[in-house]
Amino acid sequence: MLASPHLVADTAAVFEPGGPLSANIPGYRTRSQQVEMAEKIAAAIADNRMLVAEAGTGTGKTYAYLVPALLSGGKVIVSTGTKTLQDQLFNKDIPTVRAALKAPVKVALLKGRANYVCPYHLDRSLLDGRFQNREDVAYIQKIARFAKETRSGDKAECLDVPENATAWIMATSTRENCLGQECPHHKECFVLQARKEALSADVVVVNHHLFFADVMLKDEGMAELLPACNAVIFDEAHQLPETASLFFGDSFSTSQVLDLARDARSEGLASARDCLDLQEATRIVDKAAKDLRLTVAVEPARYAWSQLEGNAQFLDGLANLEKELELLNAILENQAERSEGLENCWRRNGELLQRLIQWRQEQPGVVRWGEAFNHSLQLNATPLDVARLFRKQLDGHPRAWIFTSATLAVQADFSHYCNELGLWDAESARWESPFDYGQQAVLYAPRDIPDPNLPGFTEAVVEAAWPALKACGGGAFFLCTSLRAMRRTHELLAAKLEDEGLEMPLLLQGEGSKTELLERFRRLGNAVLVGSQSFWEGVDVRGEALSLVVIDKLPFAPPDDPVLKARVEQMEKEGRSAFMEYQLPRAVINVKQGAGRLIRDETDRGVLMICDPRLITKPYGKRVWRSLPPMKRTRDLIEVLDFYAALQPN
Repeated sequence: MLASPHLVADTAAVFEPGGPLSANIPGYRTRSQQVEMAEKIAAAIADNRMLVAEAGTGTGKTYAYLVPALLSGGKVIVSTGTKTLQDQLFNKDIPTVRAALKAPVKVALLKGRANYVCPYHLDRSLLDGRFQNREDVAYIQKIARFAKETRSGDKAECLDVPENATAWIMATSTRENCLGQECPHHKECFVLQARKEALSADVVVVNHHLFFADVMLKDEGMAELLPACNAVIFDEAHQLPETASLFFGDSFSTSQVLDLARDARSEGLASARDCLDLQEATRIVDKAAKDLRLTVAVEPARYAWSQLEGNAQFLDGLANLEKELELLNAILENQAERSEGLENCWRRNGELLQRLIQWRQEQPGVVRWGEAFNHSLQLNATPLDVARLFRKQLDGHPRAWIFTSATLAVQADFSHYCNELGLWDAESARWESPFDYGQQAVLYAPRDIPDPNLPGFTEAVVEAAWPALKACGGGAFFLCTSLRAMRRTHELLAAKLEDEGLEMPLLLQGEGSKTELLERFRRLGNAVLVGSQSFWEGVDVRGEALSLVVIDKLPFAPPDDPVLKARVEQMEKEGRSAFMEYQLPRAVINVKQGAGRLIRDETDRGVLMICDPRLITKPYGKRVWRSLPPMKRTRDLIEVLDFYAALQPN
C-alpha cells in the first residue's frame, strides 16, 4: 500500500496552531523546524526516497517522524538506539500522537529474544536446580510467577527482578539454543507471539541491533517483516555505522561456548543420564573456554590479530578449545536422536566449531581482532567497508529510508556519514535547535591546560573545572574519554570535596546501573556524576540538576584500536586522508553528543567546558567548535563565574 499523495499537506495541517497536536497535547507549541522536518519526511515517504535528516535538540524530531508515519497508511518500521528508547516510543510517544490524530493504527513492540521469558528454558532451570547463588534461586521463582501472569513475557515488565540478574540467562533463550518448531512449549512462546503481532501491525518499534540481526541478516525468522513495509525510520541514526560493522562481521565468543556446555549438560541430565562421557566433555569444554579467556590480560581490552598471533599461550588455548569442541561434537552426534534439546546442542556445537575455524583464516577486506570482557573473550572478523554491504540491503523493493539524529553532520556536511553507509544518492537536510544558545549556554575552553598526552593532564582538568563547579553548586557531568581518566577524575574530585567540606554527592559510572545513577542524580539536584562512554549520549536531565558539562578530551578513538588502525591503513593506501575523512568526523559527532547533554529545553542554562587545548591550537579544532550549537564562547573563567552569578536568585 503506497503512502497517500496528500501526505505532505495532511502532515503540515496536524502541526498548525489549533491542529490535532496543540488541541490534544498540553503545552504543545508549533515550531517551524519541526513542521519543515515533518513535511520533508512525509515527502520522502510518499516518494519512496532516502532522507538523511539532522535535527538539533528541542526540534521535536520524534513527533516530526511519527506524524507522517502514522498518517502514511502503509507499514512502517521505526528503529531506535536502545531498548529504553523503544519502551519510551511504544509506551509514551506513539500513544500520545495516535490519540491526538485519532489514527486507527496498530502498533507492536519487538525486542530480541533474550528479552522474553522462554517457558522451555525456565522449566529446564527449575528442574535442573543448579544456581550460582541464593539470589538466583529467589529470582527464578519470581520469574516463574511472572511467566504465569504476563501477557507479553517482556522482562522489562518484571519489576521484581533486575534486568541484569544472571537468573534471566536461565529463563530466556538465544538464537542458538531455541528449539523452534520442535519445542514442546511452541504454542505458548512469547517470542513467536511478539513476532505475530509485529507482522500484523502497521507500525513496528524495534532497536538497531534487532533490525540488523533479524531483518538484514534474516537471522531470527523475521524475513517476512521487511518486504511488507513501506518505510523504515532510523532514530539515533548516528549509531548505525558501528552497528552495521558489528552485524556484517562474524564473531565467536567464549561465553557462547559456556552457554553451550551448560545447556548440553542440562539436556544430558534430562535425556541421556546414562551417558557419563557427555557430562565430562562439557566440563572439559567449559574449562578450555575459561582457560582461553585467561591467556590475555584480566582488564577488558581490544587486541589486534598481530598481538594475538604473537601470544603463544593464546594460540595453544585456541587449538585446545577447537580440539575439545570436536570431541564434544562427536559425543553429541551420538546422543542427538534422544531429544530435540540434544540435537539442538549438536547443531550449535558444529556452528561454533565452524566459526572458530573460519576466524583463524585470513580473509581479504576483513580485520580480525579480539575483545576481552570481564568474563569472556570475543573473537571478531569485521569488514573494513560496510557501505556496499549496507547499500545492497537498501536496494530492491521500493520503500522510504529515513535516517535521523541530532548529530549526523560536521559543519552542515553529511558526506562522511553518507559515504560510510553507502547513501550516495540520499537527500539531506538539517534544522538548528530552536533554543537560544547565545543566552542559555557558554562554551568555555580554559587556558593553560597541558597537552592531553602529557602527565598531569587529568589533574589540570579537575583544577580548571573546580571554580566552575563551586560556582554552579553542583549539578555537573564530567565526561571522560577513558576509564582510567574517569577513575582518576573521581578520586581527585572526592579529595577536593572532602578538603573543602562541600556537600556535593559524587557519583561514579559503574556504581549502579545507568538508570539508577541518573535517577539518583536527578533526585539529588546538586550531584556530580563522573562517567565515560555510556553517559555521552542517550541521557536526558532537564533543569537545575545539570548546569555544567565538562569534557576532558576530544573523543578520538584510541589509535591502537584494531578496527580503526586497519581502516586508517586501508584509506591511506587509497591516497585518502583517514584523519579528515574518518577520525575527525567521528570525534565531532561524539563531541556533539556529549555537548547535547547540557541544554535539554528552553529554560535550561549551563556551561559546556571542553578542556582539550587542541580545540584552539590545532587547525581542525575550528571544525569541532563550529559544529557545536551557537553558544557564547569564552576562554576566561571570570565570564563563566559571572554567568553563574547571574543565575542566582537576588
